[in-house]
Amino acid sequence: MIKALIAVSFAACSLAFSTVKPVVSTVSSRKMSFESEIGVQPPLGFFDPLGLLTDASVDRFNRLRYVEIKHGRISMLAVLGHILTTSGLRLPGDIDLGGTSFASIPTGIAAITKIPSAGLAQIVAFIGFLELFVMKDITGGEFVGDFRNDAFDLGWDVFSPEDQERKRGIELNNGRAAMMGILALMVHEMLPSHDPYMINALVGYPIDFNAGL
Repeated sequence: MIKALIAVSFAACSLAFSTVKPVVSTVSSRKMSFESEIGVQPPLGFFDPLGLLTDASVDRFNRLRYVEIKHGRISMLAVLGHILTTSGLRLPGDIDLGGTSFASIPTGIAAITKIPSAGLAQIVAFIGFLELFVMKDITGGEFVGDFRNDAFDLGWDVFSPEDQERKRGIELNNGRAAMMGILALMVHEMLPSHDPYMINALVGYPIDFNAGL
């Protein structure tokens, strides 16, 4: 009996001081899950040059995806608004009681200096209202960026899972393109030519941007 106890003691000591095989990191498995996420597609595939997802948790990925979707949606609206106002589309009437007409408000960055301060305050307040009470997941959506909140559906549930995945991918890619697009428009506005659509001029179709405003 004593010999058995001594043998067990030696075995325990040897295990305590033996080299333990390191646990395989799950970073690669997490990365593989990110590599199969919606939005990962040719030719770039899994594109993370800054390493934002290195050793990242699922919560970290979901947070970044949420921000990407939101900024993409805002940028798509911004590009559309830029194009429409450049085409000359304006609301009728005046923007304030002082007689400042909507038609006199230029397009793009130049509009900031022309919109009355009260109007800018209303825009900021409206955006804050949307951010705090509307554009958020309240009821727990099916995926990151699902803001339906059981209030409206717009026919989403009639699509097959394959079509839903494809449409979510389209939204992501359009949002990414729009983020680059609105940034380029703002940069071009600040160039000496003050023409955000300078490429049109290069191919022979110039746009008389903010002419007369």
